Amino acid sequence: MSELIHSETPSPNWNQRQLPISMVVLHYTGMETAEAALERLCDPAAEVSAHYCIEEDGTVHRLVREDRRAWHAGKSFWRGITDVNSASIGIELVNPGHEFGYRPFPDAQMAALLPLLADMVERHDIPRANVVGHSDIAPARKEDPGELFDWELLGAHRLALRRPRLLVPSPYENDGAFFLALERFGYDISDTAAACRAFQRRWRPHRIDGVVDGECSAILFGLLLDRDTGKTR
Repeated sequence: MSELIHSETPSPNWNQRQLPISMVVLHYTGMETAEAALERLCDPAAEVSAHYCIEEDGTVHRLVREDRRAWHAGKSFWRGITDVNSASIGIELVNPGHEFGYRPFPDAQMAALLPLLADMVERHDIPRANVVGHSDIAPARKEDPGELFDWELLGAHRLALRRPRLLVPSPYENDGAFFLALERFGYDISDTAAACRAFQRRWRPHRIDGVVDGECSAILFGLLLDRDTGKTR
């Protein structure tokens, strides 16, 4: 593990976990520079942190030890868990985000993420379905890591779920049935439009309109079918 870390950059922003680790949450920093992001993540007044931060050149900073509860998720929910900070490892990817000129994540950054993520997924036995984005766990508040993040690359390395290949005619009778299925998959559906946009951002990034359609329904059905047949470990 130590060979994957380039810099120990300790943050004081943590407390004790209340749950075992079962998730990884990926973020973008959403700030103009890496220096500004690291400064904020280590500022006690900011009360925000993550376990790791990866710069665009691939430099990996460890901010908080994994056995500690970093403050990265905020108010969030995934598969019945409301204290996501206690159950997860948070990884920040340096990127200006939608506010400051959102751009693709460089190859060097993704190349640093893959072994780091593979190591923690193996050590903590984290299911691929629980490697999620900030927007998945907080759909009404967050957009990161966003539609330009290469989830398919993670899926190809069996570090996250891939978009299902099985596409069938719309399997849900109405929008209500879709949202019940979306909740079953793991999302907070208290704001249905936001939940739909978050789902699209992750699974159908070429069109994010918050409208339930046949393509979204088929993707969700495929995800649930894969999970029910044991293909999502």
